[in-house]
Amino acid sequence: MLDRIHLNILREVDRQGTLTGAADRLFLSQSALSHAIKKLEQQLGTPLWQKDGRRLRLTRAGEYLLGVAQRVLPQLEHAEQLMAEYAAGQRGILRIGMECHPCYQWLLKIVNPFLKAWPDVDVDVRQRFQFGGIGALFGYEIDLLITPDPLTRAGLTFVPVFDYEQVLVVARNSRLANQTYVKPSDLEDQTLITYPVEPERLDIFSSFLTPANTAPRRHKTIETTEIMLEMIAAGRGVGALPHWLVNENTEHFPVVPIRIGARGMKKAIYLGIRTQDLEIDYITGFVSMAGE
Repeated sequence: MLDRIHLNILREVDRQGTLTGAADRLFLSQSALSHAIKKLEQQLGTPLWQKDGRRLRLTRAGEYLLGVAQRVLPQLEHAEQLMAEYAAGQRGILRIGMECHPCYQWLLKIVNPFLKAWPDVDVDVRQRFQFGGIGALFGYEIDLLITPDPLTRAGLTFVPVFDYEQVLVVARNSRLANQTYVKPSDLEDQTLITYPVEPERLDIFSSFLTPANTAPRRHKTIETTEIMLEMIAAGRGVGALPHWLVNENTEHFPVVPIRIGARGMKKAIYLGIRTQDLEIDYITGFVSMAGE
């Protein structure tokens, strides 16, 4: 019979790669861990690991159980955390996931009034997820996802909170600076600077360059908005950013926004929530504040 400790063992052996590392993380002796694995395999009637040199490699059965562990354990840990918070008199922690790199400044404008309105609820912001933002919602890693790219999934609700236009940002002395809008061919000799997101998930590629069978001369990724704007201002490349973000920074950086395509590139920011959590008052309170 599967117990929680078995799922913990599967997850930690996968994370650490060795029995020694997993035993240390689980505060077990290596012999006790080996015995637990052997007993579990005997109960299940199938091996879960195979030796691969000094490391362990999961069998097909082990891979399946690891998937179960990665889905179930975060939910159990989330429930335990909530129970501990309730026992301590707290309402909980609103864990916000970010798939919108430039949205931190916008988020800060909401967090302050939210904390004042909900003094018994803390806020935590996460940007790295085990299975991406949607997986993090389903896996209870986060409670709310800020994203410009909603995906229709049963059990999830995406609420649009504001519209914006994505623009190309160039240095003021760039040859592109005086254009009303840019065409895909205008970027063929440019270095395109973006946040570290897969190109297929970037609108500048998926909705603009790729359909025109065009690519920039070079694609470079930078995590920090301020460094990205510094690079653009220095003539080291161009970038695609929300118009509102550029407007907030034109006093500090000599850059200008240009429309992407003749019609522009319209976008929206969404808040993704587990549909069942729409009954939680502080979550709906955050959504309401974000919409304002």
